Amino acid sequence: MAILPGSTLGMLGGGQLGRMFVTAARTMGYDVIVLDPDVHSPAGGLASEHLARAYDDHEALDYLAQHCAVVTTEFENIPADTLAYLARSVAVHPSADALQIAQHRLREKDFFRAQGLDTAAFLAIENEADIDRARDFEFPAILKTSTLGYDGKGQVVCARFEDLAEAFQRVGAKACVLEQRIDLACEVSVVLGRSLNGQVSCFPIAENRHANGILDVTLVPAAISDSLADKALDAATRIANGLDYCGVLAVEFFISTDGRVLVNEMAPRPHNSGHYTNDACVTSQFEQQLRMVCGLAPGSCRLHSPVAMLNLLGDIWPPAGIPDWEEVLQLESAKLHLYGKKEARPGRKMGHINCLGASREETLTLLEKVRRILA
Repeated sequence: MAILPGSTLGMLGGGQLGRMFVTAARTMGYDVIVLDPDVHSPAGGLASEHLARAYDDHEALDYLAQHCAVVTTEFENIPADTLAYLARSVAVHPSADALQIAQHRLREKDFFRAQGLDTAAFLAIENEADIDRARDFEFPAILKTSTLGYDGKGQVVCARFEDLAEAFQRVGAKACVLEQRIDLACEVSVVLGRSLNGQVSCFPIAENRHANGILDVTLVPAAISDSLADKALDAATRIANGLDYCGVLAVEFFISTDGRVLVNEMAPRPHNSGHYTNDACVTSQFEQQLRMVCGLAPGSCRLHSPVAMLNLLGDIWPPAGIPDWEEVLQLESAKLHLYGKKEARPGRKMGHINCLGASREETLTLLEKVRRILA
């Protein structure tokens, strides 16, 4: 049975993704209780109620279960045990099983391969004794921690085998995955919604450009062929079906220079590369998340405008004050989204700007104008 406006929804996590979910939910007439230990969490400030408690606080979890019709998440590092505990007494999407796979790179890659999908060649490096096994591995390669690595964190490039032992120590001698470095034509992502009954709705493929391991720009439509796009859409759908997923899921891909579509990783939640949907699609990824977990029909994923999304990091904030929003807001097709974070730090995601236009070229021209203003 559908969960309708007037109901209360639970959100585990209080970052910017949770904040935008709360905004979509409140707009549609729902109340939202956010559980996040940070008293200044961006989502908590907009929620109907904010529980500033730990994710394993059973009293807080029992309160969520008693007051919410469904609970969802905004990032994948929520303890899977938390979701399993809640699922005993309230609907929880995505599932603890989906999070457990997404939280661990080796499990994730093994899962992709089990779905018949291609990935970059990889090798588990779980301890120092495993390092010698990589002697015949093809370098250059990237050593990535199996857990908690994101936005380039927990990753070291190894040009040759001789670099591996030092790289393993640099990441804390933790369990890792060694991944062959791919000659990239581009990187793309698919953000989709999947309902409880298995209906999948994909947003247009996004083309992503990174700087220092962090997403910098997303372009939609992506400049890839229809055949490559179809392969990515099919792979993302197979992953969602293989997980028996419910909610919004993002899947990132490498497109190699020799035309292969390689699954990189997935995020069981809305995604930074899906922020373009806020202004350029009929339905945003956050409304779609709500629709999926509430058992509603999916909203249209149709793109109504080409778009270039610019990530705003704390690096552009002056030592005292704020960026020049006044000049940016003189640009009628530049749509500013700020996340309500109290402190700007280098590398911290503070907001984004969606630059709309009649063509990809027009959106890029506008984006570069915005970048010059904020430089």
